[in-house]
Amino acid sequence: MAIAIEGGYAPGSSPQGESHMIDRTRFDLSQDQMPTAWFNLMPSLVRAGMRPLPPLHPGTMEPVTPDVLEALFPEALIMQEVSTDEWIDIPGPVLDAYRLWRPSPLHRATRLERALDTPARIYFKYEGVSPAGSHKPNTAIAQVYYNKKAGTKRIATETGAGQWGSSLAMACSFFGIDCQVFMVRASYEQKPYRRVFMETFDADVVPSPSSTTRAGKAILDADPGSTGSLGIAISEAVEVAATSGGAIKYALGSVLNHVLLHQTVVGLEAKAQMAEAEEVPDVVIGCVGGGSNYAGLAYPFMADRLAGRTPQMRFLATEPAACPTLTKGTYAYDFGDTAGMAPIVAMYTLGHTFVPAPVHAGGLRYHGDAPSLSLLVREGHIQAAAYTQSQIFEAAIMFAKTQGVVPAPESAHAIKGAIDEAVAARDAGQERVVLFGLSGHGNFDMQAYDDYLHGRLPEVEFDAGAEVAALADLPGVPIP
Repeated sequence: MAIAIEGGYAPGSSPQGESHMIDRTRFDLSQDQMPTAWFNLMPSLVRAGMRPLPPLHPGTMEPVTPDVLEALFPEALIMQEVSTDEWIDIPGPVLDAYRLWRPSPLHRATRLERALDTPARIYFKYEGVSPAGSHKPNTAIAQVYYNKKAGTKRIATETGAGQWGSSLAMACSFFGIDCQVFMVRASYEQKPYRRVFMETFDADVVPSPSSTTRAGKAILDADPGSTGSLGIAISEAVEVAATSGGAIKYALGSVLNHVLLHQTVVGLEAKAQMAEAEEVPDVVIGCVGGGSNYAGLAYPFMADRLAGRTPQMRFLATEPAACPTLTKGTYAYDFGDTAGMAPIVAMYTLGHTFVPAPVHAGGLRYHGDAPSLSLLVREGHIQAAAYTQSQIFEAAIMFAKTQGVVPAPESAHAIKGAIDEAVAARDAGQERVVLFGLSGHGNFDMQAYDDYLHGRLPEVEFDAGAEVAALADLPGVPIP
């Protein structure tokens, strides 16, 4: 009987009865190797001839100035949002909190490689080791720290599947700030234990759309059975902050530059760990809803591509077929929220009034994507692929059975992309180094797995007609 050890077989006990060299399957950094500064890709974009378009005020359509954002964010985060510095130091209290789980491990998925019979070498950066079970605390801790320094007493936010809300609730508890979370109703009903997690940290969790805001009431008046969307939940949270007279601030879990900046600890660690493995990725893969998870992993590697050091390195962003922002969306200026209260940004969008179908990957149900990531897709530096629910759960089950981790449905999109790359390498008879981000575990997603395993998971179709209608509501600002 073969004895599995560290991803290989004990010498003399391989399936063919041959001696088998044990592969190293985990690459860890010590805590004193944790990054002490975040990496800002913006200077790399400019040097490569790509100048991101400025966000616009939703009322005047003029470029947003830092003072306009003061109603929502503390000054330190506003300065990070517009920073042209390549490196921004991570404050000591943030590093102290990071040490609860960082550095996170890099694994080589040798068991998955063998199951696929592929010459590809598959690595994944695992963010599910955080207390909240995903990558989201990397920015939640930072945002709450800067709010605490600014004297903020209460923060409002939105959450899709619950990973962001869980992370912000935990961070607010750490720093003694009240937290209100508008949770997309579809996820509120699908994932009750995410709500309980947030409430454990004293967060006030409200299903969105709700009757507590003007934006929510307007949606419910038009569609009393609305399952909600991230765009709607953002509108509600922004309204609460914007109308509070400065008493409440807003925190966003993705899309904006400062959020992506905080997530680069993931990619910086991954670069060091891949160097320890003596490997350079041929392709870097991640799931994309707003873009923070994928940007966090990919941007430190992308800087090398933009500088000409790794011109052949490929980047693949994966998304749901029911909300295919990058693969079927339009590059345009659009509102970041449904009610049109948030700044207008240049991005790939399905239209801010588009309400995605209630797929289980709730964290990917957003109509747009981060402006910098969208620009990289438009310029051909990032490719994109969309997968159906059945495809990603099939990949998730295979990953769980080989690697032992039940992934979040969002992360399963990245797994599907990695499997496709490994199969393509097998079919071509070529070695290939695949790196993907496993952004979170699926321990709170058992209802989704139960539906899939028992044939109750609907194959949700993309509503092209709804996209056409939503794109008709674009603000009409031309892209230069």
